[in-house]
Amino acid sequence: MSEYKTEFGSLQSFRKGGVEVIDDDPKNYVFSNMFEVASKARPWERVAVAKNLEYVIEVVRAEGTSPWYAAAHDETVLCMDGHVDVHLVKLDDPRSAVPPEKNGAVRLKDLPAGRKMGRVKASRGHMTLLPQGAAYRFESAKPGVLLIQTIEGDETIQRWSEICLK
Repeated sequence: MSEYKTEFGSLQSFRKGGVEVIDDDPKNYVFSNMFEVASKARPWERVAVAKNLEYVIEVVRAEGTSPWYAAAHDETVLCMDGHVDVHLVKLDDPRSAVPPEKNGAVRLKDLPAGRKMGRVKASRGHMTLLPQGAAYRFESAKPGVLLIQTIEGDETIQRWSEICLK
């Protein structure tokens, strides 16, 4: 049996995406390099890198302090590189912040009214639930990379022609 080595990239060290064919045709795969996407993004842009029906995986360049966001559904965030603090607030009135029929994250104008739920200190490999009915904000002292699973919405940026290997 052959041995394969997994090489995990970072924002500072990645190589352009590709497929190492084991016993298959690379045309069977669609992919993009999340670190390359994040390296070209502005802080807190939410760039779709995967889509399944209405669901998307967004790559986010974490740098500085993000705006406050909320969603009418649960989301998850996975820290792929760096360190990020996730601040959570239980909204006093979730429906006034985000209408229930609204998909995806909604950028809030300022600190939302509600009770502080605390914060999560996440680094590479840590996943955090961003619950329905709560607002969240990210803080990152140095550039990092996040993956957010959500439903496509107004904050989702699509750059398929720029990020997919041709």
